[in-house]
Amino acid sequence: MEFSLIAFIVKKIISILLMPSSWWFIIGMIGLWYLYHNNIKRAKKILTISFIWIILISYAPFANFLIAPLERKYPVLNTDNINKNVKYALILGGDIDSRTWEIMRLYHKIPNLKIITSGRSILKKVSEAKITQMRLISCGISKNDIIMNNLPKDTEEEALALKKLIGIKPFILVTSAYHLPRSMLLFKSMKLNPIPAPTDFQIKETDSIFSIPSPMQMRKTEKAWHEYIGILWHLLKN
Repeated sequence: MEFSLIAFIVKKIISILLMPSSWWFIIGMIGLWYLYHNNIKRAKKILTISFIWIILISYAPFANFLIAPLERKYPVLNTDNINKNVKYALILGGDIDSRTWEIMRLYHKIPNLKIITSGRSILKKVSEAKITQMRLISCGISKNDIIMNNLPKDTEEEALALKKLIGIKPFILVTSAYHLPRSMLLFKSMKLNPIPAPTDFQIKETDSIFSIPSPMQMRKTEKAWHEYIGILWHLLKN
């Protein structure tokens, strides 16, 4: 197994351990350890903390509080303001469904746009870039207008691959709104010229203080948490 792949897997494992749900699991296990060792008073305190924590990270107002600064950083792209010299749009791997709709909107608004699909799959035989390409073709986009990048495993590698492909030419960067701030930071640090095109907004009008904690809200919390960790890691490296 290549070293870069091993490093990628290790990074993913560390990332999972830093997630709020992992904290809840670890705190809960500590509480159970004290319970089975008859330290009831301490077990009650720790298990109560774990219960409060899982409710908090699954609660819509808390999840929205974390993700809102990320989602609201860039507005939906107005194609009327796009320079005619922009001929490329990169759609990052992951969350293909929502990102596909945005890239289709741009494709039909911007003449002669070339779409770059990106992303390698670790567990699947078919890469994310190929899956996205097939999805776009099934939606009526010409195969000749799609460029595949099958090798990148993460956003940093996607940026490096794009730089080799188009240099410093301006391009539209299509990704989830919560992922865009970190992506823009990374791409700009490599002297690239991305134009932000957010999609896949997570905050819903139905979210309220009366919302019942749910797995969907927990996933939202973890998405935001993951982005903040990524931004912090990038700043520490640079």
